[in-house]
Order: sequence, then C-alpha cells, then structure tokens
Amino acid sequence: MRHPSPFKPESAVNPLPPVVIVPFLIVVAVELLLAVADAGIFGSDGRMWRRDAMLAFGFNPQMLDYVLAGRLDPMILKNFVTYVFVNFSTMGAIFGIVLLLALGKFVSEAFSQLSVVAILLVSTIGGAVVFGLFAPDQAWLSGLYPAAYGLIGGYTYALWLRFGRGDSRRFQAFQLIGLLMGLQLVFGLLFGAHPAWIAELSGFVLGGLTAIVVAPGGWQALRRRLQQRG
Repeated sequence: MRHPSPFKPESAVNPLPPVVIVPFLIVVAVELLLAVADAGIFGSDGRMWRRDAMLAFGFNPQMLDYVLAGRLDPMILKNFVTYVFVNFSTMGAIFGIVLLLALGKFVSEAFSQLSVVAILLVSTIGGAVVFGLFAPDQAWLSGLYPAAYGLIGGYTYALWLRFGRGDSRRFQAFQLIGLLMGLQLVFGLLFGAHPAWIAELSGFVLGGLTAIVVAPGGWQALRRRLQQRG
C-alpha cells in the first residue's frame, strides 16, 4: 500500500515561506552589521560590538536562575529567543543560515506555517532552558543552531512518516542528525567542545516532539501508525 507523502508537490518556483524569511533577514542584517564592525569600519570600538551584542541578546545559564527565582524581567526573558540572532562568528552565521533555509523549506512543505513557528519557538526556548540547566554558569549560548536542529527534528519526523510502515528506510530519517552530531564530536575532540551542543541536541528532540503534536492527526496519527506496526 502506497502511503501519502507529507511533503507537498514541488513547483517550478518554490519560494521560501515567510516563517523562514523573517528570521533569515534578521540574522543577515545583524551579521552584516557585526561583520563590518569586526573589520574596523566603525573604528576600534566597533570590534567590540559582537561582544556587546552577545551580552545584550545572548543567553547565559544565570538568566534561567533569575527566572526560576521569580524574576520575570522582560529584558531577561527576551534573551531566551534573541540569542539565535547573534552568532559567535560570521562563518557560524553562514552555516546556521544554510541550515535554516534548507530545512525550513523542507519542513514547511510538510507542516503548516503555524506548525513551523511552533517548532522554531519550542526548540529555541527549550534549547535555552536545557542549556541553562546543564551548562556552566560562565558559558554563553548564541546562534541559529538550536532552532535549526529543531527543524531537523521536524524534518526527521516528516521523513519517518513519509517512508511508511514496514519501510526499512525509516531509520535513514535519522542520518542527518547522526551526521551532524558526529561532526560535532570530531570538532569537539580536535578543538575543544563548547556546551552549545546541549541546546542543539535539546532543540532536535524538542523539535521532533513538537512535530508529532502539530502534524496532521497529531498524537492520534502517531498512535495509529505504531499500532499498525504491531
């Protein structure tokens, strides 16, 4: 029996959805400004802009401590989201943008726009929370990767549904996250690990769980498929 694909048929021109374009434009605008500042165009003080942006918009575990203590300061709460728009480096921003555009396009073909927003927000905020729970107090989190890994989680679940019951290729849906985490391990061994992987792996898991909820049929559809396998 042929199972319907969760991906929509591709047209000759398949534009990026607004839910992907908006964060893309924000990250590009921020990174262009910081890259120019890093080059010293704005003088020696400009080279400190990236650090200042990190302090203003990045996420630190102590921020979670403040929130858990009941200090619901909007200037702190915003950092649970804004950290994705500031990157440690231009190269990191480029890789994050590539993942956002590619995976955002694929996930948007399988889920509604609101569902993609939910995946992005849950993986972004949830990744920060888990990072805050387990990362050292002096560590900082920034960049698109937790959100991008959330899209990988959604993409993985969509592929898992696409292959259907009894298809041995179902486990291939996890190849992308396996490859990326393997590369993370290699780079960590070579250059030293940064605790950002905590937020990235959490983003993947939370993105996949959110995809289960927001997919057509939600938990009921998943339960039916699992029962069919039995």
